[in-house]
Amino acid sequence: MKIVILGPANPYRGGIAALNERLAVEFIRGGHEVIVFNFKLQYPGFLFPGKTQFTDDPAPEGVKILPRVNSINPFNWWMVGRELKHLSPDMIIVRYWLPFMGPSLGSICRIVRKNGHTRVICIADNIIPHESRPGDRLFTNYFVKGVDGYIAMSREVFKDIDLFVKHPVKRMAAHPVYDHYGTIVSRETAIKTLGLSSDYRYLLFFGFIRDYKGLDLLLEAMADSRLKSKPVKLIIAGEYYGNQDKYEALIKKFNLEERLVLCTDYIRADEINNFFCAADIVVQPYKSATQSGITQIGYHFDKPMLVTDVGGLAEIISDKKSGYVVSPCSNAIADAIVDFYDGHREESFVLETRKLKKNFSWDNLTMKIMEVYKEIRKS
Repeated sequence: MKIVILGPANPYRGGIAALNERLAVEFIRGGHEVIVFNFKLQYPGFLFPGKTQFTDDPAPEGVKILPRVNSINPFNWWMVGRELKHLSPDMIIVRYWLPFMGPSLGSICRIVRKNGHTRVICIADNIIPHESRPGDRLFTNYFVKGVDGYIAMSREVFKDIDLFVKHPVKRMAAHPVYDHYGTIVSRETAIKTLGLSSDYRYLLFFGFIRDYKGLDLLLEAMADSRLKSKPVKLIIAGEYYGNQDKYEALIKKFNLEERLVLCTDYIRADEINNFFCAADIVVQPYKSATQSGITQIGYHFDKPMLVTDVGGLAEIISDKKSGYVVSPCSNAIADAIVDFYDGHREESFVLETRKLKKNFSWDNLTMKIMEVYKEIRKS
């Protein structure tokens, strides 16, 4: 088949770009012809909360990535739509994670479908965003009218699709394991590489720091008197996308300066394995969520995970077997961390994590995409 993936890819950074690139590789391995239609302007600078949208990481080998889409230029949408219409791929896989992208991606997909051949399948990361803004529902309503079928990676998004589409063709497919972020190294090697002390055990909070990700809850949990008495430090690895002053004030309030390892710049792909391999457990104290690529990096590195019971996070962790599923409050987070160390859970949790990660294959995602494609071709 001729397949186009419509969404961000290298040199843009982040989990959505990473999944698009890895999905392209998987389809190419399956014998398909794949082109990624990337953004040439994803976000205007004033709308982007981080330091830069770009990465220095190399592009994946063997994947054709074309910079095409300007998210704020309607003339560009028409041009890209016309190009894809004449290219006439069998399938376009479009990513939808933010209503801001609804007008551009929706317009392109509407134009392409006029060729009567191309089918459009949306991988919906979010239908209702974590942080709402005026126009969200309007933009999403516009976008879905250019789509034939859907893939959701959490039950919450699977249900949310019905709020915008009557009788959608859709499938659930769990977010696959991110298996392209390096090899597993020993804890000792990772700690030495990062310049950390082997006298401590380490928790890991990884990824862009946004309000909905609940770092404030984790900082409050770290102030628990039971944790203060343990040789445990928290690694915070990721760039601030929210109010940095808020977190710095909490660190000072709880006197956590000596109990944190702050790595608040963007983490390069070739550095990721050391952060995960140095940690005993990955903590995702989210206040809201659908699914998360961080858990799938954790699975790749056989790491137990502590997640909050929001969105789809609880769907992929076996509570008290491969990790913890707790309420999004600091006391519950602290209780789980204390239990992990006092109960010496790491070895048994790692064994269960290795079993569970077999459920999150790339084959499953491509199979579900093909199921949707075949169904919409019949209709």
